[in-house]
Amino acid sequence: MTLPSVVSALTIAGSDSGGGAGIQADLKTFAAHRVHGLSVIAALTAQHTRGVTAVDVPSMDFLRAQLDACFDDFDIRAAKLGMLATAEVIGVVADALRDHRPATIVVDPVMVATSGAKLLEDSALHALRTQLLPLAHVVTPNLPEAELLLGRPIPDIAAMRGAAQDLLAFGARAVFLKGGHLPGGGDVVDLYVDHTGTTETSHLRLEVEAHGTGCTLASAIAARCALGMPMMQACLAASDYVHAALRGGYRPGRSDILVLDHFGAAPDA
Repeated sequence: MTLPSVVSALTIAGSDSGGGAGIQADLKTFAAHRVHGLSVIAALTAQHTRGVTAVDVPSMDFLRAQLDACFDDFDIRAAKLGMLATAEVIGVVADALRDHRPATIVVDPVMVATSGAKLLEDSALHALRTQLLPLAHVVTPNLPEAELLLGRPIPDIAAMRGAAQDLLAFGARAVFLKGGHLPGGGDVVDLYVDHTGTTETSHLRLEVEAHGTGCTLASAIAARCALGMPMMQACLAASDYVHAALRGGYRPGRSDILVLDHFGAAPDA
């Protein structure tokens, strides 16, 4: 059987009913990069720009059915993993990835929403470390997520450099550690680390609060890898994309939280 001529990327994540993060942000990002987007819904959230009010997880049989349906029919060049709320969900997803072996796996270790709502059960943290990170071609934590994974604070850029190296020890082939939560002023510094070394990139810090930046970054990396870009270049370009989408962000809800302008930041926009 011949493969389809259209390149696809898959998001395995939670649905955001408010449209700013999760599956919805991922599919917008894929579309902005002209990659066909597929989705496996690992959680349903009742969510808006002010917070998450409820979470519902589908049955494991239905979760696996979604995964198999996508891999059975599409040329999936990259899979992006987002909100996987329980150890059981992580186990099903990890098993499917081992069975289907997509060329690129991007793990965004979603643990806490922008609003502060907890999105990962305590028992799932061990499963994330031991089952998903060894499968990842890149893992994209922000600083609070990296602190949870490592069990220690990351107070400055020097600590970020050490943390990124230590995160590699969990088995991912690369780490893209996001520095937006670092206290103080100055530019936002992100670190890309793999077995060849460390590369830093920086952007002007924008004095805004936004929704869906982590989802968008990981999806932009997946989209660019699906199109054949090497991992380091994909991560750096995705960081530029998120910065541009933030600059064009808008406020569709009643809070001050920005939602990203995915299409204004598109590579050919």
